[in-house]
Amino acid sequence: MLFYRAAIPLSNCTLTRLAGLIRERRAERCSRWRRLDPARQALLVLAHLRNGDTYTRLAAGFGIGTATAWRYVRESIDLLAALAEDVQAAAARAARLAYAILDGTLVPIDRLADERPYYSGKHQRHGVNVQILADPLGRLVWASPALPGATHDLTAARTTGLIDALTSAGVTTFADRGYQGAGGTIRTPFKRHRYRSRLSRAQQDVNRSHSRIRAIGERAVATLKTWKVLAKLRCCPRRATAVVHAILVLQMMEENRYSG
Repeated sequence: MLFYRAAIPLSNCTLTRLAGLIRERRAERCSRWRRLDPARQALLVLAHLRNGDTYTRLAAGFGIGTATAWRYVRESIDLLAALAEDVQAAAARAARLAYAILDGTLVPIDRLADERPYYSGKHQRHGVNVQILADPLGRLVWASPALPGATHDLTAARTTGLIDALTSAGVTTFADRGYQGAGGTIRTPFKRHRYRSRLSRAQQDVNRSHSRIRAIGERAVATLKTWKVLAKLRCCPRRATAVVHAILVLQMMEENRYSG
């Protein structure tokens, strides 16, 4: 078997903070001995989440068994996911912004608990629907729990309580036409109707301004997708929420916006 060095495009600060969390958990459980120390385990987890390395490759590279690599990754993901904010806390933080941007994305999967609910007709593939909240600079603010891919974006935002939370917090939120009818503080572009085939010039101007603002939110989706494990989740779809929330916490660490 051949081996080679690989880089992980993350800061040393993120590695140190994740290693600290792992070290604290081991102290709580009074763990006596592990094959990898906290820093090496943290490096293994980041290689999996950021670079998308498989358990087999991680096991070979770190000199451990495949089952051990799987256990280390699962343990760390659960540890990180537990630190993610709930929707009310996220809305309260978004209330300090000038406005927020709401968008949805599909995370592809390859394992199906039940095929039909996870098939997205819009994207023509199986996956899970994740709602993304971004700030005016296009940075991630919050990611929702993962719902089956067949779920419409508006339904997903309502199911997770995001629309109600943003409205209660008074957060002006820009979203695309898929959220038409959301109400509250959600702002969507004008849409043509059967009996109004053309929009007025003023409405077209509003839509162009709206699109320029909303396009910034695409950066947040792109940021989430830089974590290569989300290129296609090879785990049970029910684990998708934990993976997404773990990545959200790590991204906050990377941007020094996590205070834990």
